[in-house]
Amino acid sequence: MNRQSYNAIAKDWDNARATLLPYEIPFLERLTQHLPKPAKVLDLGCGTGRPVAEFLLQKGIAVTGVDQAEDLLALAKERFPAGRWLQAKMETFEPDEIYDGAVIWDSLFHIPREHHEPILRRVLGSLRQASRLILTVGGSDHPPFTDTMFGQTFFYDSHTPSAVINILKTLDAGIEHAEFINPPTTGRDKGRYGIIAIARAA
Repeated sequence: MNRQSYNAIAKDWDNARATLLPYEIPFLERLTQHLPKPAKVLDLGCGTGRPVAEFLLQKGIAVTGVDQAEDLLALAKERFPAGRWLQAKMETFEPDEIYDGAVIWDSLFHIPREHHEPILRRVLGSLRQASRLILTVGGSDHPPFTDTMFGQTFFYDSHTPSAVINILKTLDAGIEHAEFINPPTTGRDKGRYGIIAIARAA
């Protein structure tokens, strides 16, 4: 569902996600301030590469972006030829490199929750020790649902923030920072929660 939907709104989505939002910058800054030079970062669910991968590339970081929507990736390849762009489903993607950091930003909650732990396991397993993973998850305990954006239907599902933190801890990740980006409301907004995790924390 989401692959076709994102392909259908590629240009609209690209225009809507042209710049970082104020709350996103501190997460990315905390990721990049700990990176070695040179550094490689995995961006899982990268979309058009804008604005997250763009931020990383501008800092001289080698980015591998992964997305299932080929029309989004086409925009990323055209705009950011320095990046490495791979088409794959998050549920089945197997990292083929060792990374110094990873981003799963506003993408994990498009995947059925039974796949979340295996995805996190594979990503954390591809990171050097003490590397950081920044990610967002849904902000409430809610069954899977669909919603619309630019006239297209999208699927959403997520564990609660506390459940995701417990999963990360069982995968030997430490939690450096966690906060509500936007708390859930009584309406259609189910909330979003940001986490900075440290792979194989000592």
